[in-house]
Amino acid sequence: MSLTTDNLFGIHTQALDLWQRRTEVLANNLANADTPGYLARDIDFRKVLADASGGAGGLPLQTTAAGQIGTAGPVADGALAYRVPTQPSMDGNTVDAQAEQAAFAANGVHYQASLSFITAQIRMLRTAITGGQG
Repeated sequence: MSLTTDNLFGIHTQALDLWQRRTEVLANNLANADTPGYLARDIDFRKVLADASGGAGGLPLQTTAAGQIGTAGPVADGALAYRVPTQPSMDGNTVDAQAEQAAFAANGVHYQASLSFITAQIRMLRTAITGGQG
């Protein structure tokens, strides 16, 4: 009987990838907070994770050319959507820096929670393998 990481860690391996990708998107929004005409984007985490867990059991790596690793998974799949602005600006920029910072912080907490779960699973397996010694 062979265990895969999908069976071993559940949805948390996919969640880590999505949280990491969302961190990149939110950081990009923050970096462009003063760029005229920039449209804030975000990943619909629930939709992408539901699609991934209901699909083939993983997030496939997608590239634009052979031998290239670019933006893969949810970003390439079109799950990256434009954010609806809460306070429209005169220059067309839709980034609300405070909302982006709050989303960035919350995203970090979610990432850490998934990472903590995986770490606990590894610790539990190590204890089971060694019989509590070591």
